[in-house]
Amino acid sequence: MRQKVMLACAQCRSRSYTATKPLGCLGERLTANKFCPICRKHTVHRETK
Repeated sequence: MRQKVMLACAQCRSRSYTATKPLGCLGERLTANKFCPICRKHTVHRETK
């Protein structure tokens, strides 16, 4: 089973991406370098609660 999580921009806090992760990794938060349409540049996106 996998769990859906939201990714939020680290600078503007907008939530523009979703991702999935395995249920066994509940303690670790995902981070990804993605394009933010609000900031209009590539920024770090982190998993939100």
